Amino acid sequence: MMNNNDTIHFETRVPVREVMRSHPTTIDVGETVARAAQAMCRDEVGSCIVLQNNLPIGIVTEEDINCKVVAKDLKPSSIHVSEIMSTPLITIGADKLVGDASTMMVKHRVRRLPVVENQLVIGIVTVRDILTVAAELNELLADLIEINREEEYTMGVCDRCGNMSDDLSRVDNLMLCPVCREEEQLL
Repeated sequence: MMNNNDTIHFETRVPVREVMRSHPTTIDVGETVARAAQAMCRDEVGSCIVLQNNLPIGIVTEEDINCKVVAKDLKPSSIHVSEIMSTPLITIGADKLVGDASTMMVKHRVRRLPVVENQLVIGIVTVRDILTVAAELNELLADLIEINREEEYTMGVCDRCGNMSDDLSRVDNLMLCPVCREEEQLL
């Protein structure tokens, strides 16, 4: 945590390789849209990375298939992925940070980023992957806040009787003096 201009920031340095899905669905540039759809259904994913000579050159998504093939009443088995793929392919390195991936997605208006290393696809990171990490970090932050709330306050006003005490302790989220703590134990 960092305090900057009275604002608390929770900084994380999570590399993309920690949140990406390995072995993304890929398809050769010469294959048909029908084959791409079959691969997406088989792998239960929403996209195929298009390869040419094992190098990524584009991506075909469910939206591409719906808008560029189905909506035009074209036959998926007669259309090649090269005709509907999105290019140029926006990629990210495995050692970049999740924040970098988020920035790239917003800037380029994409929901998926193939992860590359030495020009080869090694994974894919999606908006859902990033949101999952963000949710986990928020839960962790909430736990840290709760832990810090458990510190002892020794002086103050008892939450039950309203009397001043120099020996307050937390009991069920109330700060109680010794007399009220003893009464609480009898209940």
